[in-house]
Amino acid sequence: MPVFITQGRYSREAIKGMIARPEDRADAMSRLLSKAGGRLIGHYLTFGEFDFLVIAEAPGELQMAAAVLAAASAGGITDLRTTIAMTSVEAKGAFAAAGDLVAAFRAPGGAG
Repeated sequence: MPVFITQGRYSREAIKGMIARPEDRADAMSRLLSKAGGRLIGHYLTFGEFDFLVIAEAPGELQMAAAVLAAASAGGITDLRTTIAMTSVEAKGAFAAAGDLVAAFRAPGGAG
């Protein structure tokens, strides 16, 4: 299954609520991903631009998008950014496939 990395921020209200009633958000994320056919790999609180990072497997982009949209619709999280992650073996295959396509593409404004 593809691996996805999602980063986001908690709203001020969500932070206030979690301070008043601390909870393990990994449990909620794990249940959500399971319903979408996926699996939670890791859930982390992070410093810097984003407040949390989720690493998950999902059958595909559609299922992961559905899970992210469902989480966002509940409120409490904002500024979500999801990317797909490739293993080094998958990346090697992508570079090999790109080598087969290079001759068929020219840069914008390039001669050709």
